[in-house]
Amino acid sequence: MSIPEGVMKCASILKMVNSDSEKFAALFMVTKLVDGKDCNSAAKKLLFEAIGAKFLRKLLISNDVPVDCPPQVYKSVALSILSTFCNDPELASHPDMIVHVPALLEIVSQADDDAPDDTLIIVSEAYTCLQNIAQYPLGQKALLEQKAISKMCEIYSEKSFQTDEALNILVTLVSRYGPEAWDPTDTSPFHTIMNKIALDFETDHSERKFELCTILQALISSCRANAVSITSKDESWPQSIYKGLNDILGSKITRNQRDPALKLASAALELLGVDWALADEEKPKIYFLLLIQLASIEVRMQLEGKQLKSVVQNGDLITACFIILEISLSYITTDQLDLEQKEKQSLYTALKGAFSAIIGLLTAISKMKDLTDIKERVFVCAMVRVLAAWLAHETSAMRPQVYAVLPFMLTVANDTFYAHRNRKLSEKAKAGAKSDEGSTSSSIEPIIHDPLSDVDVLRIMLPALCYLAVEEDARKILLKHKQEEILFECLSYHWTIVHYKKPPVPRSERLKAIKEPEKQLDPQLLDEMKDSRAAMVSICNVLMNITVLEAKLVEQSPTFISLLKFIFNNLSELKQISENLVLYGHMAVLGLLLLKQQAKLVKKNDFSICRYIQATIRFLWDAYNVDESNNPTELVVAMSYKEHWMEIMELWFLGMQTMAGVVQQIPWISEFAIESGWAEGIIDILKKVRIGTLPPNVKSAYEDLLCHLVKADSSVASVLKKCDALTVCRNHRMMELGKSLFGD
Repeated sequence: MSIPEGVMKCASILKMVNSDSEKFAALFMVTKLVDGKDCNSAAKKLLFEAIGAKFLRKLLISNDVPVDCPPQVYKSVALSILSTFCNDPELASHPDMIVHVPALLEIVSQADDDAPDDTLIIVSEAYTCLQNIAQYPLGQKALLEQKAISKMCEIYSEKSFQTDEALNILVTLVSRYGPEAWDPTDTSPFHTIMNKIALDFETDHSERKFELCTILQALISSCRANAVSITSKDESWPQSIYKGLNDILGSKITRNQRDPALKLASAALELLGVDWALADEEKPKIYFLLLIQLASIEVRMQLEGKQLKSVVQNGDLITACFIILEISLSYITTDQLDLEQKEKQSLYTALKGAFSAIIGLLTAISKMKDLTDIKERVFVCAMVRVLAAWLAHETSAMRPQVYAVLPFMLTVANDTFYAHRNRKLSEKAKAGAKSDEGSTSSSIEPIIHDPLSDVDVLRIMLPALCYLAVEEDARKILLKHKQEEILFECLSYHWTIVHYKKPPVPRSERLKAIKEPEKQLDPQLLDEMKDSRAAMVSICNVLMNITVLEAKLVEQSPTFISLLKFIFNNLSELKQISENLVLYGHMAVLGLLLLKQQAKLVKKNDFSICRYIQATIRFLWDAYNVDESNNPTELVVAMSYKEHWMEIMELWFLGMQTMAGVVQQIPWISEFAIESGWAEGIIDILKKVRIGTLPPNVKSAYEDLLCHLVKADSSVASVLKKCDALTVCRNHRMMELGKSLFGD
């Protein structure tokens, strides 16, 4: 690329001059040359480097100006030069340009409307430079390091001159860096800017209201969600956004106005939860139901009769509607919303229309060749995800269509599980390699990001699979797809998270570690452990349904044989803490169901089965007692079980029933009931319970188990008789147990 002769001459002069005064004079020639037609990118770079960053910095920070000159003259000239050059992409991210970021931030931080005109011009040019610098990665990095986020928040909240420029720079940075843009501990800058913009959004009724929609959505989407959702309760912006959106969505609006409003509603709902949408104390349901209706209509309009390529162009809007539907469905499933019949019917019709359109498009996609476009693949994952949320709620509608698309859904969900698992394992391995002594960051290969790994769709699909596993047609599809094998892999993966083991302490640091207080686990790790517990519980439920309904398959299936071994080996390793109780119960009872089906394969000398049976007996035994009752003659659920009883009550009864069946098929297991003292303990507790107060279902569970123990092992009867089982049989009318012990 040729450089004009005039530019070459000017650059030579700039490099040759000795004094700052001479260089300052030469700058006026530079401005003329840069504006010329022949001044290309290479010419601009030559001139910019010839001037030098050091000289421009002097001009920017100097207050020592000649007599009779305006006080800001040097700054003004420097900024004219910088704003002229930073229009060029290469120069906007040039190190000599980026070095001026601190000075530029200082200038814009001091601006206000009542400042002199020459100051306001300087501020305006400083903003021009910052906005150009903020368009490129090196500039964005520099701005982040110089705490530009908090400074822009402060400027928008407190200043009045050119605050929209500050807001644009802020949005550019948070869109680039996401949560990393914000302070991990201090949420006040975020809340400060949100309070101001949201108030503007609520009170402004011009077209600017819709521009603010987009800005608010970008800020919410970028925030540190956990910290902000906790601290937002005392802030005004959630209510302001609610009111502003209520105004928009309740009015006649165009598509260009509705789209940003739906995206903002989706972001707010995802961050603040359904309670935010029910904020109106007088009519809490109206806004929430309106959101669902609008999201459903939008999905239907965008998807019905359309091709995937055209749909993906509006992917952001449709995905926002999916989020509204998914969160709303999760809330509706909890039965906390009291709906009238008319509202239920209207809601059902809207949702069915939306999901009919989703199923229709997914069915068409399932017949296409494998997708290669990553945006299309990610969008398909979003469709499967939201459909899975609906299938967990709606267990009867459109079954033929659901069954037709189910194999494709499983393929997509499984692909995301493997991608997600591989990413997590790679990150863990990388973190482990970094912490090893002697390893260097340069020797560790970077992890290539796979967009499909961001969300494990199989994890979200698990509640729906619980219902589908009960339906015969759906279950056949699951088994044909060998889904039980993937679920076992999924169970094993989540176990590695739930059963977290702290890394070993190096020998050189062990003495120091003993003296120090035990470190608390990272909150993110605790959240992951909580989610993995819930995932394992759902997987256990799916596998229980298959075990009960596909007995012949389970009897010989290598997958289910391996699953039983997994439970034998790991149940006793699960920490006996309150958080684990529900999972503990599910693993114990799933193990009993499998043991009953695979009784022929069990060996008495297998030590792992001994530990498993002992752990299962402990779960069943500890559920009821009289010691923790206000009345010493009343049987009550143990305090440690009460918090989770609604989740494990049916499980306990199933466990007692299945244990009785297992004893019948594997009689030597009754030895554990005697040696552990469980059989004796049941009689001791029931002796203390007042006549007529034992719940019938609990009485049946205990009596059935004791009868099977007596039949399985002749020594059980004598043990029970010594404990005065006769009194228990008389007090609680246990006729069958009486016959088993004492005959007719």
